[in-house]
Parts: sequence; C-alpha cells; structure tokens
Amino acid sequence: MIDFSSIEGIYFVGIGGIGMSALASYFVRGGYDIAGYDRSSGRITDDLAAAGCIISFIDDIETLPEFYRLQENKEKVLVVYTPAIPAENKLLSYFRENGYSIYKRSEILGAISQETDTIAIAGTHGKTTISTMTAHLLKQSHVDCSAFLGGISKNYNSNLILGESRFTVMEADEYDRSFHRLNPLIAVVSALDPDHLEIYGDHETMIAAYNEFCGKIRRGGKLIYNQKLKGKIIHPEGVTCLTYGSEPGSDYRYFNVEHKKDFYSFSIETPGGIFSDFHFPFPGIINIENLTAAIAVALNCEVTEDEIRKAIIFFQGVRRRFDIRVNQPGLAYVDDYAHHPEEIRACITSVREYFGRRKITAIFQPHLFTRTRDHAEGFAAILDKLDEVILLPVYPAREKPIEGVSSGMIFEKMKLANKFMMEMNDIPGKLDIKKLDVLVTIGAGDIDRLVEPIEKRLKELRGK
Repeated sequence: MIDFSSIEGIYFVGIGGIGMSALASYFVRGGYDIAGYDRSSGRITDDLAAAGCIISFIDDIETLPEFYRLQENKEKVLVVYTPAIPAENKLLSYFRENGYSIYKRSEILGAISQETDTIAIAGTHGKTTISTMTAHLLKQSHVDCSAFLGGISKNYNSNLILGESRFTVMEADEYDRSFHRLNPLIAVVSALDPDHLEIYGDHETMIAAYNEFCGKIRRGGKLIYNQKLKGKIIHPEGVTCLTYGSEPGSDYRYFNVEHKKDFYSFSIETPGGIFSDFHFPFPGIINIENLTAAIAVALNCEVTEDEIRKAIIFFQGVRRRFDIRVNQPGLAYVDDYAHHPEEIRACITSVREYFGRRKITAIFQPHLFTRTRDHAEGFAAILDKLDEVILLPVYPAREKPIEGVSSGMIFEKMKLANKFMMEMNDIPGKLDIKKLDVLVTIGAGDIDRLVEPIEKRLKELRGK
C-alpha cells in the first residue's frame, strides 16, 4: 500500500500522456505540488500548466524544480512514470540512482482502485468509449462517480471526472499487464482481438492475461463481457458473470436498431425487462454495442431507466473517437484514434453508415513498428474498403525502428488504386480540398497535430 500521507510533491515522467495527465489533475486537486516532464507541449500540458503544474520539455536534471532535485526531500516525493518512457531517460535514471520512490502509473491507479468501488473497463478496443459512456450515465444520475478516462470527454471537457460517489470508472490497460494492478468491483471486457503481441508473444497468452485480470474482480463483484467472447472468458469464482451484445442469449441485448435522420433508435432486453425506444444521437452501430455495455454497468449500479434514457440523449462523445469536426453539404471531416485493424474496421463501418455512399478519403498513421509488422495484412485489407488512402510514416512511440518494417509494408499489400504515401508535414499544403467529400484522419500517434490545421483550412476554403 502506498502511503500518501507524508508526500508533498509528485513528479510525472511523461505527464502529457492521456492517462498520466488524468492522474496529475487528480493530485493537483488533492493539494499536492505537481511537476513533470514530457517530450513536447500540447493542449494537455498547457491545461496542466494553467492549473499550476511545473512542466519541462527537456530531459535534463537541471530542469527539475529545486524541491524535486534536492535529495533531502526524496522522502516527500513520489515519482510516477509509464512504460512508454525509454530506459535511457535521464530524469528517470536520476530518480532511480538516488533512491526516490518510483511507481508505474498502473500502480498508482491500483492503489486508488483499492480505496473505491472501481469499475474497470478492459478490451483491445472500445474501452475509452465505454468508460466515457459509463461515467456519463453514472454522473448524470443520482449515483454519481469519479472517472479516469483514456480520452477527453466532450461533455466534461476533461479526462478526469470527480464526484462524491463510491464508484470510480477506470480504463484497464492491457499493455505491460498494467490491468493486473486493479481490484475492481465491476469489470467489463469488450474485445480480445490480438494486440500488444510484443508484450505477450501470442494471442493465447494475451487472452490468459485477460482472464487473470478477470480473476482480480472482488468476490461478490460482477463481470460484464461481450457475448462474442463466450468460451474465451473464464468465469471467476464468486463473481456474477453477465454478457452483452446483439446475439440471442445475451443478458443485455440490443435490438430493433433504426438509423433515423439525426439519431438511432433501439431497444434493450435486460434481466429486469425490456426498455424500448431509446434515442441515441451518436454515430455508428458499434457505439450502440458500446452503449449497451455502459447501460449494463449503470443498471448494476442502480441507475434508473429514466436517468439512462435522459443521459444518452446528451452524450457528446470523446475527442478523437469518431470526432466530427466539419459537417457541411459536400464536405465532412472526422478524426478518430483507431490504431488496430478491428478499430479501423469499426471506424470505417461507422463512417459508411453515417455518410452513405459518399467518397471517403482517409489519412492513416500506423502506430508502433511491432503493430505494423504483426497486422500489415489486416491494415491493408480494411484500408482497401475506402475510396482513397494517404499513408503516413509509422509513429514509433516507445519503440525503436525494426529493420524492414515501415508504412510501405501496408502500402505494398493494398489493392486500392488511389493510394499515396506522404510525410505528415506535407499534408496541410498538398491536401486537395476540391476533391474531398468525406475526410477521415486515423491513428493514435501525433497525427492529432494535423486536426486543427486541417479543420481550419477546410472551413476557410469552403466557407464557414
């Protein structure tokens, strides 16, 4: 157990990450002195700085505030980092060599999870959307919640939500087996598609890790998982197991889905009865599946049907998750964080559902060399479903280059005639606005730096 009572300051190595920034904000509001380092600035670090955090973008001991640099203060300091930080990072090396208390982000979340009734949302895709939906349903009810989110909720303009409830919603990240630190009361598993095989080695080992996570649910707790995963999920002893989906036999089954002009209508069959004619204004049938998982959690937290019905009408989504930035006659622009073939499939399916037969152009930035190597054929197959694709170089994140692995692997496997390779800096100037109909930017790297310049240019050239 981490003792926070004697801690005065917390230093975050990688403070600009979406998960780290939520923790930093949490401790800022708890009255701690917060400082940190990241490679580059952005909206997240700007917001943290405005809240009083001291942030450096240079990996040098000289950039450490004096309080953190003085070893006589090390008993008053916690250092938090993510596995994305390279081993040669000078700041982290300094803290290690001088005996500071150092914890992974997952260990801090684990400590928080033991103090609250945690709702942990896991899955190789969908977890950010489901987490944000779940938090919204709870927050807009008499139940309330706090939440650490893997994206910026548009409803709350934050990845951190604080409340007075005993419930805390957290994303359960499978990377580096981080989710094994959590001890949730309720857990959700949305998908088990192969991912992070650089960590697990093979798909079977990854699935075993998910079952180990499920085994950490508290006795008397609940596991809610996608009906498609039946047979892969091992039911933990002393835990109530429930399923969701569109398939017959699901404990929470959505049906009668109709896409109307500005919304979807659908019904849900639950163990407590049928709830008819929900109205949901957010695009994509995949998001009705995600919402069904969130509704299952909410009902098990005693949120009422009426509270759910009202809350979903006002759900605005998550920044960079089917984020519609421009929607004018003859021109639309959507930004999405998808970075796994199945996530991209869901994104493209949702775009097709929402925009019909219109021409779709995508700019895709592959994320990680290992993921590109492991899924090049899958990426190529789903990108071939588009009308036009621009491929950017691989975003390496925490990885070093792998010989022979590049965006070219995907490019060569694609059968689509209208495919191009570009550098990211070339996009704003070379993008032919006159030929665009629906544009989608896809990826989990720094492709987000293109979003505002593209949006601005589209609005300027086509008129506001």
